[in-house]
Order: sequence, then structure tokens, then C-alpha cells
Amino acid sequence: MESLSSVCWWLKGLRICLASASPRRLALLRQVGVDPEVRPTDLDETLWSGETAEAYVERMAIGKARQNPADVADLVIGADTIVVLADEVLGKPDDAAGAHRMLARMAGRPHRVLTAVAVYQPATDRCCHQTVESQVWIKPLSAEEITAYVATGEPLDKAGAYGIQGVGAALVARLEGSCSGVAGLPLCETLALLREFT
Repeated sequence: MESLSSVCWWLKGLRICLASASPRRLALLRQVGVDPEVRPTDLDETLWSGETAEAYVERMAIGKARQNPADVADLVIGADTIVVLADEVLGKPDDAAGAHRMLARMAGRPHRVLTAVAVYQPATDRCCHQTVESQVWIKPLSAEEITAYVATGEPLDKAGAYGIQGVGAALVARLEGSCSGVAGLPLCETLALLREFT
């Protein structure tokens, strides 16, 4: 691949696996010339009692990376993204009504987006990881605006009920941190972790 040789030349010849079904993470990796094999994992994503948001998102990313068998790839990327509003972890809404309630709570208020990424090398059982935190402000929203956005269907499979890489970008008034991290994979940090194995 042309872009791989110029941007990520140090990955040439390595088999990379993405332990995620997220089309957003795949698109972000392809954006910088990494075209991994996609092998989603089936990990129990239950938040443990007393577990901090930081510990949870890190555990998820590492668990996803480590779940792939050793013969799959040279390096496996696992990632997890969560939205935290006033110390409460907001997952994906159960339905449209849940998405509406979530967005109404977030409107006009800042929240944290934590994305953890882990890179695992099956051959050596070595795993490196990093968590990136961003602050996001959703603009004040009317009930009609929320209803219209929920009707697009976009919020239903997104933590926090919005996607910054889609129509939901129009809801974001301000962002401090990693835009790609909010979208699901902090590219700068992910490439730095991959570089540690080459």
C-alpha cells in the first residue's frame, strides 16, 4: 500500500489485526495506511462494582487485544471508548428513548471521553497500552433537535448516544484533546504504541 510505505514504513511486512467490529476504528487506521485484518472479540463488557472509568476502559482494551489467538497476527490492536458524565459511565443507549434521555442530560454540559488502546504481540505475550482523555462540550439542544438526531439512527450504537465522525459532529460545540480518540481510536498514540514493537 502506497501510504503504508510513506507514513508507517516501519510496519511493512507485519500482520496487523484489529480486535474490533467498529467501522470507525478501521477507517481511522486505513486513513494512515494501516489495513488490518478485522477480528472482533466477544468480551463481557460489564462494569465491575467499584471499578473506575479509567480502569474499566483499560481492562476492555487489553482484554480485546489479548483475546485473539497467537497465530492470527504479529500485532493485535484492541481499543475501547467510553463517555463519562459527572463520574457516570454512559454506554450505548438501549433504544431511541434512552438515546433521547442521554442526550438531554449531556446537552449544554461538558463530559469526558476516554479511549484506551492496547497493542499486543502474541509471540512474546507483550502488551503496551495507553488511555487518552478528551473533554467534549455538547451544545444546548432543544427537544426537537434531539428527536431529529435520534431519528437518524446514529446514536443507537454509540457510547454517549452521539458520533463525532457523523451527523453528531454538529452537536459538538467544543473539544479539547484527541478528535480521533473521541471517534474511537487516538491515532497518534496508537501509532506510537505500534512503533514500540518494531
